[in-house]
Amino acid sequence: MEKILVIEDSKDVNSMLSEILTEEGFEVFSAYTGTDGFKEIKENQYDLILLDIMLPYKSGDEILKEVRKFSDVPVIVISAKDTIGLKIDLLKMGADDYVTKPFDLGEVVARVSANLRRSRIKAQSEKILHYKDVAVDIDSKRIIVNGKELDLTAKEYGIMELLIKNRDKVFTKANLYETIWQEAYLGDDNAVKTHMSNLRSKLKTANAQQEYIETVWGLGYRLYKE
Repeated sequence: MEKILVIEDSKDVNSMLSEILTEEGFEVFSAYTGTDGFKEIKENQYDLILLDIMLPYKSGDEILKEVRKFSDVPVIVISAKDTIGLKIDLLKMGADDYVTKPFDLGEVVARVSANLRRSRIKAQSEKILHYKDVAVDIDSKRIIVNGKELDLTAKEYGIMELLIKNRDKVFTKANLYETIWQEAYLGDDNAVKTHMSNLRSKLKTANAQQEYIETVWGLGYRLYKE
C-alpha cells in the first residue's frame, strides 16, 4: 500500500484529503505544521507528499527546498495562491505538480495517481543503483563492489539498498530497524549494530581503500558523500 503524507494546517482540508485518499486505497498520514511535516519526511518513507504552502513555523516552500536536498519523493503543492510566477518558482524548486484551492477532490485523486504512476515507471527504469564503485541490482538483489560480488544476508542487502536510495539522509537505528526488519523498535540496537558491522566488514574486504557508511554520532548512519 502506497503511503501519502498530507501537510496541511486546516484540519477540515486535511481530514477531507485524508478521507478521500484512504477510500482510494492509500495509507494516509497527516501533519498540521511545517515543522511536524518536515520531521515526518526526515524520519519516514513516503511515496508522495501533498504540501500546503502557508504553514505554521516552517513554510511549504522551505520544506520543498530542504526535501530536494535528500529525496526525489513526488510533491504536489496545494495553495490558494494562483499566480503563474509562484507556480513556476515552485516547479523550479522541485515540485512535481500544483493544485489550486479551492480544488475538486476528483482532480486531486487523479493528480496523485498520475504522479505515483510516473514515480513507479521511474523506479522501474532505475533498477541498477550506483554509488562510488558500488552497483546495486534491485531485481536480482546483488551488490557488486570494486568488481566483486558481496555475499550478503537479506538484512545487510536491505540496509545498503536503503542507504543508497537515500544517500544524503541520516537513518537512526530505529529507522533502520523498523524499515528493514518491519517490526516496532523497542530500544535494543544490537541487531542493527551487528548487521551494520558485518556489512562494513564485507565492504572493506571488497575495497579497503574506500569509505562507504558514515556514523553520524548521536544520530545514526548515512553514506559518505561521493
